[in-house]
Amino acid sequence: MSLFSRDKQRVTVEETRWHTRGAHAPAVLPDIREQSEWDAGRAPGSLHAPLSAPVAGTAPPKAARGRPLVVICRSGNRSQRAVGPLRARGVEAADVEGGMRQWAAAGHSVVGRGGDEGSAA
Repeated sequence: MSLFSRDKQRVTVEETRWHTRGAHAPAVLPDIREQSEWDAGRAPGSLHAPLSAPVAGTAPPKAARGRPLVVICRSGNRSQRAVGPLRARGVEAADVEGGMRQWAAAGHSVVGRGGDEGSAA
């Protein structure tokens, strides 16, 4: 059984937390922003996987292989672009509506480079 229905390519921040929270979460949260954006602030537990990787056909990070992906970026534009190529390669993937901006606006934790409080901008 798939985590996301075939026609569901976007998920809310709350759905994202549900699917990716905890050690036994069913999905992985790859963050496809650039290094400087990742360093500034990210969702706890997310994996860094810059947009160039899924678009170029590079395999997801090892920890994400064979698992559903909930892709996140700053606003949802880049993550939405990444989902198509991932799905075309048979990866179960959806993107987060509103990205890290919506994540932070919902009051969820954002961590920075050193583990301190980060910024979603």
